[in-house]
Parts: sequence; C-alpha cells; structure tokens
Amino acid sequence: MNTETKTDLQKHVDAIANDIQNGYKIDTCPECGGGTIQHSQNGGADCLDCQWSGDEIASGFDYLQDALDIQYIVSGSGEYLAARILVAFGGPNIWINTQTKTVEGYWWNDSAFATYCRDEMDIDGGCRELWECR
Repeated sequence: MNTETKTDLQKHVDAIANDIQNGYKIDTCPECGGGTIQHSQNGGADCLDCQWSGDEIASGFDYLQDALDIQYIVSGSGEYLAARILVAFGGPNIWINTQTKTVEGYWWNDSAFATYCRDEMDIDGGCRELWECR
C-alpha cells in the first residue's frame, strides 16, 4: 500500500474527529428526510420543503442514525461506560471509540488515529441513552 493511501486514510480519520469535536451542519432535513436546508445567521436551520425548524448542528442521535454498528462497553453490572461506533466499512473501516475519545481507521496494513477533546454533538450521550433504553 502506498503512502498516499495512508495519507488519505489519516485525512478521513482527522475529518471525523473534527466533526465530533466541532459538530457539523446538517444538510438534509431530519423531519422529512430530504428537504432543502437553509442555514440562518443565528445558528438555526429551516427546511424549505416541510417547514421544520431547529439547530443547524447535528445531534448525537442524528449522527448515530447512519452508524453501521455500535459495540457497547459496559461494566460487569451492565452499567454503560462507552461505545465503539462503526462509521465506515468496506473501504477503510473507521470506528469512533468514546472511551478513549479516539477515531480509529484501518485499511489493509495501514492504520490512522485521531483524538478529540470534546463531543460537541454528544454522540456518547446518545449511545448511553440507546443502551439504557434496551
């Protein structure tokens, strides 16, 4: 595998870590699933198709909606501790590990890692709530 591929893998992992740390703007309506989003100056978003109105930063649940798999890390008593979320598969495999606050990318023999300091979308909180609702 050439070094250019590893660089692309690292860029992909870094971009995901950046989204977790800073949040990302939604681009499709969470209400109707495909409406055109118009972003406002005050941090809000409006759907031009169904008249939905809300925050322009995706929530942890919005992010988890596209997750391919979630592996829960729990204590011996079944208490939620953290999760590993599979967000890319088949090309590079990319996991978000909320316990270590690390994005892990794997492609053949190459690997790439990026850490994040804060979880702006509260992905970990969404995983906790999903675990507790089981």
